[in-house]
Amino acid sequence: MDKIRHVPSLQAMQALVEVARCGSFTTAAQTLCLTQSAVSRQIQQLESHFKVALFVRTSRSLRLTAEGERVLASARSIFDQLRTLEEHLTPQKRPFRIRMHVSLAVRWLLPRLSEFYLSQPEVALAIETVATEVVEPGNDSEAYIVYLSQPSTEPECLTLFEESLVPVCSPDLRNAPRTVDELLGFALLHRSADRQAWIEWLAANQGKPLEEYRHIPFNLDELALDAAARGLGVAVTDMTLAAESIERGLLVIPFGQPLKTGGVYALCLQSFAPTHPACASVLQWFTEQARLPAPW
Repeated sequence: MDKIRHVPSLQAMQALVEVARCGSFTTAAQTLCLTQSAVSRQIQQLESHFKVALFVRTSRSLRLTAEGERVLASARSIFDQLRTLEEHLTPQKRPFRIRMHVSLAVRWLLPRLSEFYLSQPEVALAIETVATEVVEPGNDSEAYIVYLSQPSTEPECLTLFEESLVPVCSPDLRNAPRTVDELLGFALLHRSADRQAWIEWLAANQGKPLEEYRHIPFNLDELALDAAARGLGVAVTDMTLAAESIERGLLVIPFGQPLKTGGVYALCLQSFAPTHPACASVLQWFTEQARLPAPW
């Protein structure tokens, strides 16, 4: 049988993290509610275990050695993993966390949050937004909302709404276009670097090649729609995302019908999401939102 390998104590690793953070044995001891000599012994235990010096000590300074930096990085990683494990095993102590694109959070979820908390007063949501075009799941979120080019057949993915593209502009835009040909006189506002929304909409509406238009690029729906509301040009966006601004009179659809692209926005659950006590309630609410009629 292999010899059992001894590992350093968590208390000693915690002492290392605090001494490195504070830059002082005395201050670290106060933080840990220990004596300075006790903290010194724990650091000595680590140095004895790894058979290296962890700190260079002088009368005026205290700094980590190269080996100390490596041990510190491992210690921090261990405590991060322990915190993540504790959160997964005791989820009732934290909110249900959802990652999504910032434009979706502002344009779709935020207008609905009041209704959510009225119907689910005991549940707290933690919304994490990203500005990247692709929303990665992340290890610290129970769910994430993504754009899919077609509906998913996976049971853990709930389609929230289908993408329907429409042109929008300010109601005060001078001589606003009434046909696709008149778009040539206005800047096209783009919500992403690939300009895919305008490419699809123009192709479906017999528009000119993209290079024949003037362009103002953005990387967020939110920015493109705000620019449209300020009269900078015409944006193409999802009808559901623009619905509240249209209802409030900030934006109008100058012409055309919504174009269904086949894409959808979907709520996807992480494998560990069902361990959170609020998972069923959150999923039920999102399912109800998905069943609501389209805003047009």
